[in-house]
Amino acid sequence: MTGGKSISSALDVSRETLGMLEEFTDLVRKWTRRINLISAKSMDDAFERHTLDSAQIYRLASNEATTWADFGSGGGFPGLVIAIMAKSEGRDLHVTLVESDQRKSVFLATAARNFGLNTDIRTERVESIQPLEVDVISARALAPLDKLLDYADRHGRQDTVCLFPKGRNAETEIQDAKRRWNFSNEAIPSITDPEAAILRIKGVSRVR
Repeated sequence: MTGGKSISSALDVSRETLGMLEEFTDLVRKWTRRINLISAKSMDDAFERHTLDSAQIYRLASNEATTWADFGSGGGFPGLVIAIMAKSEGRDLHVTLVESDQRKSVFLATAARNFGLNTDIRTERVESIQPLEVDVISARALAPLDKLLDYADRHGRQDTVCLFPKGRNAETEIQDAKRRWNFSNEAIPSITDPEAAILRIKGVSRVR
């Protein structure tokens, strides 16, 4: 856990927040024995690999944001981690988690209730719900960037900030997306994976 502690220090996470995040990670492990929230091989290092990896996304959004949508929330990464971070800092941030899998949605709702989080769980497909028009959009390991920008175009505004973690193929995905989309992009190195980055994207619009 030494690595995890050093990363949590870099994120400026309080001891209380760290404890809540560890408790949440334990809940994910418990549920994963029944449903596939995270892979079996990532169980041992789930705190750093999933929880702290999600927590860094929270730090890349403006503190003035009040609405956040997380697509394909799965085991709550990063959506529930975002909501936990916001609660621990006393922020008025409402997080909408969209997850089409019924069993995973039950987990999300249970965890959100257990931690008293300001969330809304939607058991639907991202493309089928009414436009959300949120301040921030996130999605982790859900789809290629080109598809994610479809979602951003539907559920965001011109000033919406999109935060999408990507791995070693990030540049290829960016170039592919530019065939259909205009956007500004900043690739921020991940503090948990040297081969990964979080794409901070703004101003999404279709190429005319």
